[in-house]
Amino acid sequence: MFSLQEIVETSKMFQDEKLDIRTITMGINLRDCADSNPKFACQKIYDKVTSFSKNLVKEGENISKELGIPVVNKRISVTPISIIAEASNTSNYLMFADTLDRAAKEVGVNFIGGFSALVHKGITSGDKNLISCIPQALASTERVCSSINVATTKSGINMDAVYQMGHIIKETAQKTEKEDGLGCAKLVAFANVPEDNPFMAGAFHGIGEAEAVINVGISGPGVIQSAVDRIPGTDFGTLAETIKKTAFKITRMGELVGQTAASRLDVPFGIIDISLAPTPSTGDSVAETLESMGLESCGTHGTTAALALLNDAVKKGGAMGSSYVGGLSGAFIPVSEDTGMIEAVENGSLGIDKLEAMTCVCSVGLDMIAVPGNTSPETLAAILADEVAIGVINQKTTALRIIPAPGKKEGEYVEFGGLLGKAPIMPTNKFSSAEFVRRGGRIPAPIHSLKN
Repeated sequence: MFSLQEIVETSKMFQDEKLDIRTITMGINLRDCADSNPKFACQKIYDKVTSFSKNLVKEGENISKELGIPVVNKRISVTPISIIAEASNTSNYLMFADTLDRAAKEVGVNFIGGFSALVHKGITSGDKNLISCIPQALASTERVCSSINVATTKSGINMDAVYQMGHIIKETAQKTEKEDGLGCAKLVAFANVPEDNPFMAGAFHGIGEAEAVINVGISGPGVIQSAVDRIPGTDFGTLAETIKKTAFKITRMGELVGQTAASRLDVPFGIIDISLAPTPSTGDSVAETLESMGLESCGTHGTTAALALLNDAVKKGGAMGSSYVGGLSGAFIPVSEDTGMIEAVENGSLGIDKLEAMTCVCSVGLDMIAVPGNTSPETLAAILADEVAIGVINQKTTALRIIPAPGKKEGEYVEFGGLLGKAPIMPTNKFSSAEFVRRGGRIPAPIHSLKN
């Protein structure tokens, strides 16, 4: 039984503090769709995706109306396509991307993730085919998202893949030049990728997952900020406890939605991802939450410590609220999607180097940052290498989603609209890393990976 105070408090979270279910994502296993004939494989994929998810959007909207909880996005993730397409007698995987796009449009979801490959220790022929197709696939489809895992703590960093991804990112930006490099907003490279992540662009259905599953991603930086604003000047223990209790409440709400959706769609409930995913809306910012703790501007000295506290407290509250916390879970710091981050870049308190330091303690990594269009593929690869090295050494997920904006230079902006927002063009280091990233091979796993 809920008290009147709890009901009023929850209502305020939705109406005034931007709380929402950011996504209900159905993961679908496509392993039984593999076929030596690529046309048959694509038909199997289309039929299976549309069959399993035909009621996903409708039920998501019904749950939103009945519970009074905003459910912003309904999405699909599938088994990494490189695994499925590798069985087919073709090297051109564009038809698989087109099939995913058509299926997503048919059922009405806004994104489908899984045009993906796992190459952290080596690259198969199927992986090569998929990676080479990414720029054209993201340019020719509307709803397909792509992800590549290039490193793990157990295997080290596949620098051949890192170097290639520098070129793929650059080419993807060029092929979507008319949209400010929008294709790169649908492409992410990972270290230690989670296989149950409901958030795009990194979502795919892990090979150890069930036939189908429902994963839920919640958002709530505005709720956390409001809680922090109510306790000015308190000590850090009180601050952490307040954030933890608030995260507990929103996690319980998220699991209710996930369990309800799973029941109605007749698939198992997987995980709830309790990440604080900001939006371009005012009052829905991780940066502003950090500033509410006492920082004049996000990026100043103390920002990494504040983010570490926030991330840890959110995880602890989520773990209290559900036994099925997974995915990424914590705080996202995507520049284009966070008004406070944008302002911090504009006023000079936040740059790529500080963002990189913050990724040591946040949920993901360098996310939705725009750099000049003339940034070289080698520099992009070096930025990726730095980011995944943080993940490998610290045994956490890190990632890079970067947009080398065609024709744009420092001080200008890319404009994507919607949840993707806009991003100021940030400078990169003027010195070259080319000889380093061209060495090739694999950076060995760290010594602490030997835990068997």
